[in-house]
Amino acid sequence: MKILLLGANGQLGRTFVDHGGLATRGDLIMVTRDGSFGGTDGSCEVSNLAEPATLAALLDRVKPDVVINTAAYTAVDRAEQEEELATLVNGEAVSVLGSWAKVHGALIIHYSTDYVFDGSQSRPYAVNDPTGPLGAYGRSKLAGERALHDSGADHLIFRTAWVYAAHGQNFLRTMLRVGAEREELRVVADQHGAPTSTTVIVEGTLAALDRWLCSDKTARTSLQGVHHLVASGATTWHGFATSIFDGAVQQRIVERAPRITAISTAEFPTPARRPAWSVLDNAGFAENFGFQPPAWQQGLEDVLCKLSASSAK
Repeated sequence: MKILLLGANGQLGRTFVDHGGLATRGDLIMVTRDGSFGGTDGSCEVSNLAEPATLAALLDRVKPDVVINTAAYTAVDRAEQEEELATLVNGEAVSVLGSWAKVHGALIIHYSTDYVFDGSQSRPYAVNDPTGPLGAYGRSKLAGERALHDSGADHLIFRTAWVYAAHGQNFLRTMLRVGAEREELRVVADQHGAPTSTTVIVEGTLAALDRWLCSDKTARTSLQGVHHLVASGATTWHGFATSIFDGAVQQRIVERAPRITAISTAEFPTPARRPAWSVLDNAGFAENFGFQPPAWQQGLEDVLCKLSASSAK
């Protein structure tokens, strides 16, 4: 079985590679925009989702059985000025994947976002709740969901949220960096969601892939579509920041924690509107794939342990 991993250099793609689980399930082909991974030139195939023609050519040559698309346009605020580019990467390129997979009988695993919802409700969003993105990024990701569905290809779409890791650019690493420079951090306390580590997403994806591979055609039909793959529980950005520093002090990643002051969204204006309620109902994931996403606190502890171990070297 050939597994094509798009976006291998990204935050999620790198976690897939470091985890090693894909390589034990088939012949793993990594794809990046420049053909390098971890600073090693020529170690990957080359494709750029902003140029869908390069993607089609790659698929025709490699002929994968499974495509895992971790590549995406993720600059939420910049997307307000670059919606055409965001839609090209997150929507039109996904349509190319789906069209090719339909013809060749491949499975597409794709990732979407909590930003497809408007955040106006106060209960966890179910997979079939009405969507209503507030900004360009959410619209572009919803376009990708619809394109993959309309392609008729075998597909699994995993909506996730508040993604972070011990590497890459994310909220946790930003907090640790600016927290080392300032006595006080002002963090939004009226947006709610589930911080989800990339390891949770990788392990959930592998469980889903295994279930898919051992299922017959009828079972695969019932599994196909959108699922919510997020950590269990919920907090606010302020609550997440507080927990980050509590754990970082305990793990001796930082010597002291800055003062974390709660503020409202109105006090921290951004070009893109964020949903106030980004909590996704993930109960169906365990039912469908036999994987229970752990509490967000557990994921945070695991990532801080990795950072502590790497800083001790």
